[in-house]
Amino acid sequence: MLIRSWDKGSEQEWRAFLAERDFGVLAANHPDGPPVLVPTHFLLDGDRVLLHLAVPNPLFAALRADDRVVLMVTDDYVFAPGHWRPTQVPTSYYASVQLHCRAEVVADPAGKAEILNRQLAHFQPETPDTRVVPGEEPFGPHLSGLLGLRLTIGQVHAKFKFDGKLTPEQQAVTAERLAERNGPGDAGARAQLLRRLGEQGGCPVH
Repeated sequence: MLIRSWDKGSEQEWRAFLAERDFGVLAANHPDGPPVLVPTHFLLDGDRVLLHLAVPNPLFAALRADDRVVLMVTDDYVFAPGHWRPTQVPTSYYASVQLHCRAEVVADPAGKAEILNRQLAHFQPETPDTRVVPGEEPFGPHLSGLLGLRLTIGQVHAKFKFDGKLTPEQQAVTAERLAERNGPGDAGARAQLLRRLGEQGGCPVH
């Protein structure tokens, strides 16, 4: 992913982005074919990522050959027409974070239960008493059909592409255009643009 200096996200920025998002695409290198791409929910846990997949998932065959994976989350994407921009060249706005990780497969029942319970607490907080216990109903008997994954984060590539190279005044105009259009994704893209503009000391937009 090409990241220009004006699009680069800080650690604080990408962590705040992922704090509100928990679904992405996990990619691994398959030794006998193209990369394996798996859409999946996940839980960010400091410098690790926790998730689980079904045993037959082709990702595990890829991991046996290469434990390097990339988890990518992209959101707040919209098309910016050329007539909005000083260059008259259309572009895309989006936020995207790529976590380059080493994957550890968790096969023991206790380890899998721990990951599942962490995920349940995050995704299903309204049922705090719901627990996965190896060997016990209703979830324990299903543990054999899945494997857990712990991903240790190495490099992070974070891109927030919202015309950060333009002047504050030009970015403010774009923010107003997004508000006027108010299409799918426009509110999120506008919020990202205004947040970055504010952090750079740009002019306020209401």
